[in-house]
Amino acid sequence: MFHSALLAVAVLTAHPQTQPATNTTDPVCKMTVDAQTGQTVTVRGREYRVCSKACADALQKDPDKYLDRDGNPRASHDETKPHQHE
Repeated sequence: MFHSALLAVAVLTAHPQTQPATNTTDPVCKMTVDAQTGQTVTVRGREYRVCSKACADALQKDPDKYLDRDGNPRASHDETKPHQHE
């Protein structure tokens, strides 16, 4: 019985459920993103809507730059490199 309980816990922690995207503003460039047509990227078990692959890549590369510890997008950040939106 104990072995079964450990196995169940291992399975549940091995496949955490992703929280769906709720943001309407790209966390990287602050553009408005359309919930119907916007891209999503998963970071730390949570989806975020982004406007482009460039912003998705930036968010995945350095999530602490764009997200608070609780996973909410930061109110602002110092973006020093311009990027193109695809």
